[in-house]
This record gives sequence, structure tokens and C-alpha cells, in this order.
Amino acid sequence: MIEILNPTELPRAREAGALVADILQALKGRAEVGTNLLDIDKWAESMIVEAGAVSCYVDYAPSFGRGPFGHYICTSVNDAVLHGLPHDYALADGDLVSLDLAVSLGGVVADSAVSFIVGDTKPQESVAMIDATERALRAGIAAAGPGARVGDLSHAIGSVLSEAGYAINTEFGGHGVGSTMHQDPHISNTGRPGRGYKLRPGLLLALEPWVMADTAELVTDDDGWTLRSATGCRTAHSEHTIAITSDGAEILTLPKQAR
Repeated sequence: MIEILNPTELPRAREAGALVADILQALKGRAEVGTNLLDIDKWAESMIVEAGAVSCYVDYAPSFGRGPFGHYICTSVNDAVLHGLPHDYALADGDLVSLDLAVSLGGVVADSAVSFIVGDTKPQESVAMIDATERALRAGIAAAGPGARVGDLSHAIGSVLSEAGYAINTEFGGHGVGSTMHQDPHISNTGRPGRGYKLRPGLLLALEPWVMADTAELVTDDDGWTLRSATGCRTAHSEHTIAITSDGAEILTLPKQAR
């Protein structure tokens, strides 16, 4: 299903996006050496409830997970890259953390992810991976606009990731959002320009480049949710929700200081 918002619904999408961005930045600011992933999940729950929003994750039970997810945020650390199930783990100096959050506010979903390194140790490989996903995300957004094709976005994202030396997994990627979290069109992190669905004003898309340092192969953790690199290498993930407008693309999940 592909939903197209009418212009009167865009303010609600902006509110949902701002909330997701603000929660992620607050959680990033509180995450430090010794912080437990279960505490991050509790903080996310508190902020979602206080805002009058609804978690997209708690009751989520798709075919690729051992559902329901049962938590409010995905917390992926080091070799975990997607769908990290919060568990009893205290963050250590140098850990690479990806937080992925989706909520519904006013009937509209926004979805975003951020990767960062905890503590004083900043491994260069991890810094480079995060930078590559952020640059790929910006490239994908720059390629978006009315009349563009999904393949244009995929090609822009994949070109940055490939040029940075990363193999690209195509099992999971970006997607449409609207009244629900995962909708069509699927947006692969690599592709051919000029192909696929033609973007229209009112379409909401979550773009999410992610990479693993030395592999494109995923393995699923024993929890049935957490996806890890098959080689145990580190990973990174960046995501924004955008709205296609009449003259381009508006990023809905920018941090407050960038809005």
C-alpha cells in the first residue's frame, strides 16, 4: 500500500517527525559509558507516552521477527545493525550504538535512526562508517522530489556506500510511511536510476542507509529480532523520514538545532 497525504495532513507529519528527532537526540545525549540498554528503552517509553504518541514497535510482529517486539526502541550495538532488541547490557567506552525509533502521532508515523560512539574512544573505522551512512542519506534525500523515481534515490545512496568501500545488503532498506510504519515503496540501498515508482507530493518516505564493515551478510540473533553482521564486524545505520513536496523533499526528522 502507498499512501499520499493531502496538504492538510503535512503539519501532523511535521509534528511526528519533530517528536522522533527530539526523543532520539535526548536519548543520544543520555547514553554514556555504563548506560543500560533497558534504561534507554524505559526513557523512550516515558517520552513517547508523555507526548501522547503511540509506539510502532511494542506490538509489532512482522514475518521477519519473533514478535511481538515488546519494546519501544531498537538498540543495536557494535556488530548489531538492525532491529536490536533492548536487553541487559551496559554500554562500554568505544561502543558504536544505533538507535532506531518510530512513533505515530496524530495518526501519522515518523521513523528515524542515528548512530554514534559512546565514551572517549573513537575507532576510526567506526567514525568512517557512520559518516558514510550519513553522506549516503543526504545523497538519497537530494535525489528525492516530485517526478523522481525510487531507483534514483537507491542509486544515489548506493553510489556513496560503494565508493566508500562497503558491500551493500538489499534485504532491508527504506520504505514508505503514513498511517502505518512499513509501507510501499521499498527503497533499496542500491539500484538503477530511472526505475521504479514515480514520487508524488504528499508521499512520506523513510530512507535508511546502513552498512557493515566487511560483509553484506546478516545473521539473526537468538532473540529472533536482532540482526548482526555475519563476521562480527561493526555496523552503522542512519535514517530520516522525508515528505515529498511540490518543489523537492522536506526532512521531517531533523534535530531541533537543524530545524
